[in-house]
Amino acid sequence: MENDASEAVGSFSIIVDGVLWFFANIGLSVYNFFYAITHPSLWLDWSNKEAIMRFVYYGGSVEFFFVVLTAFLIVFAVGLWRNEFLWGCVRALEGFANTVGRFFAWAGLLMVIQQIVIVFMQRIFTRPDISIGFGIPLQFDISWFAEELKLYNAMVVCLCMAYTFVQGGHVRVDLVYSAVAFRTKKVIDMFGAVFFMMPVAVMIWLYGWFFLWRHLIVPNPSASDTLDRLLLKSRALRWNVETIGFSPNGFNGYFLFKILLCAFTAMVFLQAVAMFFRSYLEWKEGPESENKYLDRDSLGEGEEAYEGTH
Repeated sequence: MENDASEAVGSFSIIVDGVLWFFANIGLSVYNFFYAITHPSLWLDWSNKEAIMRFVYYGGSVEFFFVVLTAFLIVFAVGLWRNEFLWGCVRALEGFANTVGRFFAWAGLLMVIQQIVIVFMQRIFTRPDISIGFGIPLQFDISWFAEELKLYNAMVVCLCMAYTFVQGGHVRVDLVYSAVAFRTKKVIDMFGAVFFMMPVAVMIWLYGWFFLWRHLIVPNPSASDTLDRLLLKSRALRWNVETIGFSPNGFNGYFLFKILLCAFTAMVFLQAVAMFFRSYLEWKEGPESENKYLDRDSLGEGEEAYEGTH
């Protein structure tokens, strides 16, 4: 009995400590945010090696997570009071996703055109390289341009993901969704945004952030490094951008894929926020607000069946 009582007290103490830690970090996040924007030289002056390491540390830190979480909670709290403010946030976030997606969707066309040029240069003109530009042209081996096609594909996948979500183009595995009431659907959407999209985006960000910087600088930073340890490493810091290709004359800008991975997770997280806000507002205002302010592309009259996946 005494052991059970002591275990219960210990478990309760852990829970209390966890709650206190959470709210303490929520409070500190406000201070951390304003301190960061009022002291930009500490983390944006990249002529200073310590500033680079601070940037690396805070990009994947608990402090940054709570700054984002607190901002989300504050915006949502204001939105509970002023629904139009929350609708404005939804329109801004979805507009951002649409703008980025519509722009980088052209990378698919560019990829096709470049592949055609490669085939012509290889099979018809039998050239070993391609030169683009005037004066001082950009000249690389054909194998470089052939491997670089993967970058266009990565742009479409990473930077058009949120755009496709707004357009309703992702496949939905529907087991119960279509059969439930409107407001139940909105609750499911809110739950999915908070407990599926956001956590997955955060986990990929934490992996991708340090994965990126390990291919940009040495000594290699680690997710387990404290700020003090990274500042010590900064004494030996130097840029070591990854330029290794899969073939001797192949594409050598693979660090760009790591940047795209971080951009992808950031856009997915922002879209999860937009989905949560929209679902809450539609749940509150009812079926008449469904798809309110939603900016979806149209193929024209009579082509509705091909627009998105339903």
